[in-house]
Amino acid sequence: MSTDAKYAYRESAVQSAIPVRLVVLLYEQIVQDLQRALNALERNDIEQRSREMDRALAIVGQLQGTLDLEHGGEVAKNLEHFYTLLRASLLEAQINASKTTLETQITNLLSLREAWIEVERTSRASAHPPVSAQAVAAAEASSGDRAPSNWKA
Repeated sequence: MSTDAKYAYRESAVQSAIPVRLVVLLYEQIVQDLQRALNALERNDIEQRSREMDRALAIVGQLQGTLDLEHGGEVAKNLEHFYTLLRASLLEAQINASKTTLETQITNLLSLREAWIEVERTSRASAHPPVSAQAVAAAEASSGDRAPSNWKA
């Protein structure tokens, strides 16, 4: 897939995404940036590593800056703490050219990304709960209309 096609696909995904999906996309971008930084580290390409790390750190800063600590409860406080530690760890990895630290943070981000995907699934399921036969029967009884006899719930 060409770079333009990837950009168009990502742009479309962002524009149509719900907020939780945007968080998942940002986590995916951070992981991609860190994987490219890791590859640059292995090639001893300091300039490329720095660009990728800078981009990842900017995204982490954006995620951290959008936390609602006043209304977000314990989850927001835990994410604030995680992002602070993540930023410190990534800066340490950049300064010390630490492959191990980068790999550890990629693993941590992938785990947290999975948690966000589960939040997304849960929020979609609660936004569009399946219609039960009892709900259909109650609606029929209240409206007086009847569903076709061959219709099954």
